[in-house]
Amino acid sequence: MTVAGEHLDKTDLRRSAQAVRAQFAAAHPQAAEAVATWAPRLSARCVAAYRPIRSEIDPFPLARKFAADRWALPVLNGKEMSFRSWAEGEPLVQGPFGIEEPLGDTVEPDFLIVPLLAFTREGGRLGYGAGHYDRYMAAHPGIRTVGIAYSAQELQTLPLEKHDQTLTAIATEREWITIGEDLCVSSF
Repeated sequence: MTVAGEHLDKTDLRRSAQAVRAQFAAAHPQAAEAVATWAPRLSARCVAAYRPIRSEIDPFPLARKFAADRWALPVLNGKEMSFRSWAEGEPLVQGPFGIEEPLGDTVEPDFLIVPLLAFTREGGRLGYGAGHYDRYMAAHPGIRTVGIAYSAQELQTLPLEKHDQTLTAIATEREWITIGEDLCVSSF
């Protein structure tokens, strides 16, 4: 990324990160398929993905290859985020922020595929600022998470705060970055 994360506040950093991500996404339309090559490393009973917005990498190529019994998508209720079961082709309804949400039963995923604007090799993640994923991860300690991003979204540092949660791994179109424990080892 062409911006220095340590010199910008989070608002400026988000704006810059969105611009860099959009430019890189336009130049690399096959990035989601490249990220999906990491799927054989992973397994879960229930994997939570997300509906991509703006220039986010589409998580569905990865989720389709993920060894999971079922999928889930996020549902927002004010500041709280939960997950409902979903399968491709099932209906979705318009939720907050214009993001489509599933109608299925509430579930507790054991693995999250997480969107982001920027990341560090230490698992730091810059999101959109509402804190939905940070609150969910804090309330579910030990949940395995993989942030998916374009390699151009990497920064040396991020202005992280106490409430910011770190990722367990990051997958880009170029590499798999493990933070802490190796997610390849299945606990099932």
